[in-house]
Amino acid sequence: MRTRVTGGRVFDPANGIIDQVRDVVVDDGRVIADPGPGGSEEVVNASGCIVLAGGIDLHSHIAGGKVNLGRLLMNEDRALFPEPFGDFCGCGGGRAAPTTHATGCRYSQMGYTAVFEPAVVGANARHAHLEMADIPNIDTGGFLVLGNDDFLLRLIAMGEGQQAINDYVAWMLKATQSCAIKIVNPGGINAFKFNGRNLDLDEAGPFYDMTPRRILNTLQRAVTELGVPHPIHLHGCNLGIPGNVKTTLATMGATEGFPLHLTHIQFHSYGTEGDRHFSSGAAEIAEAVNAMPHISVDVGQIMFGQTVTASADLMSQYRNHNIADPKKWIGMDIEMDAACGVVPFNYRDTSFVNALQWAIGLELFLLIEDPWRVYLTTDHPNGGPFTSYPHLIRLLMDKPFRDHHLRQIHKAARSHTRLESISREYTLEEIAVVTRAAPARTLGLKDRGHLGPGARADVVLYEDQADREAMFAHPRLVMKDGEVVVVNGEIVALTEGRTYAVHPPSDPLMDKRLERWFDEAVGLKSSHYQIADSEIRGGQGPEIVELKP
Repeated sequence: MRTRVTGGRVFDPANGIIDQVRDVVVDDGRVIADPGPGGSEEVVNASGCIVLAGGIDLHSHIAGGKVNLGRLLMNEDRALFPEPFGDFCGCGGGRAAPTTHATGCRYSQMGYTAVFEPAVVGANARHAHLEMADIPNIDTGGFLVLGNDDFLLRLIAMGEGQQAINDYVAWMLKATQSCAIKIVNPGGINAFKFNGRNLDLDEAGPFYDMTPRRILNTLQRAVTELGVPHPIHLHGCNLGIPGNVKTTLATMGATEGFPLHLTHIQFHSYGTEGDRHFSSGAAEIAEAVNAMPHISVDVGQIMFGQTVTASADLMSQYRNHNIADPKKWIGMDIEMDAACGVVPFNYRDTSFVNALQWAIGLELFLLIEDPWRVYLTTDHPNGGPFTSYPHLIRLLMDKPFRDHHLRQIHKAARSHTRLESISREYTLEEIAVVTRAAPARTLGLKDRGHLGPGARADVVLYEDQADREAMFAHPRLVMKDGEVVVVNGEIVALTEGRTYAVHPPSDPLMDKRLERWFDEAVGLKSSHYQIADSEIRGGQGPEIVELKP
């Protein structure tokens, strides 16, 4: 039956519709052009509501090896935050490391309908997809981690040429059913295996004698030439180290004109000024982003409270394991394919470092001028749980509220940030961009993030409230593909999402090369490594994202 959402204020930046009272008409899981009243249709009264497309989280660790290690390590998390879903209960719950069921329900309860796992390791990609398929009410996709894998590093070191690299990247994307390429500390994970503890952008790593810059540029070219919509998703060098702002700026300057997405940029925006030798580099980073239209970022905002950090950057996690809270951690290799470090952490507003990290993230949000190139994330769970998004949105939209919280943090941190002097408040249009339209555009999802004809009928109604945190925490209604799944913040239905992937073509000769490599070096048949379309979503198969010409 056709459904008409009527009387709401629609914010659809992708289609140039800003704060217009108009109807959104849904039929057979899609938004359609308004045929006018009449016929058999259900009417949803959206009076007093803001109408948005479903939210899209570009970067949230929701599935895979490190997520499960986080759940294992933080068993007390599920006891503190049980699953509050009534008749739709699954098992467990959790906040910092929630179960798959809790993940889908809690995202739905905030109006999100798509979430992307940004660190899929090829060796456990099949397991990551099985987990993502178990998450209700949201569509998913995975970013494949490359840049420390031996086959790639050998191709580069041996001078095999760009076409061979392109074929390998294309083969791996298809084999793992991923939709983008992620680099974590390029060359740094491999260097750690040879006892390297630091690796800067132009520092050659051990064994392969290769710089992170060379790895980055090679993979940037591959992704661009293959037509993968989302640019390289980069977790850069020197994460969390005071002074890393210089490395980040150098990385931005090293792109050779290729598009680049810098992830959890807050963790890469630290200076060394002041008597504590720790300062904000947000203004410098924002100025550079503003001047470089081919650069996009997500922030990785710090939110105060208990969480668990989980990263393939074992070099960084090993450095931090002594400050784990509670005092336990896990470090491991994953089939010699990548690494993983899981370190619990409790961010405190009474800590100078944590308080300044919080302020740095907000500075970045507010100083980067183009909302189409900055995306709302906490790098869940590294900066804080995704459930803190409504609070973060209010911090961005409400300066008095932000200033109130600024006055609560460590006094010395307040004197090291320019946050109080920033008057900008995000508008509803900008929130719709950073949480919907912009993530859809960078991922190449033409039928997501907007409410125009042909879009997936992911429609969210928020009561227009002065308290933006309350508003975005509990939508009045959430539709997923035209089916109502949330009413007044409560789950009323569970539905299955879809998986997004890209399938660039590759030379069949790469199949032969990788067959030999898997036989000789991996001990697993390449045919077993590859994930068939029939394995995705119980035989549903992936939805293929269109490549750029």
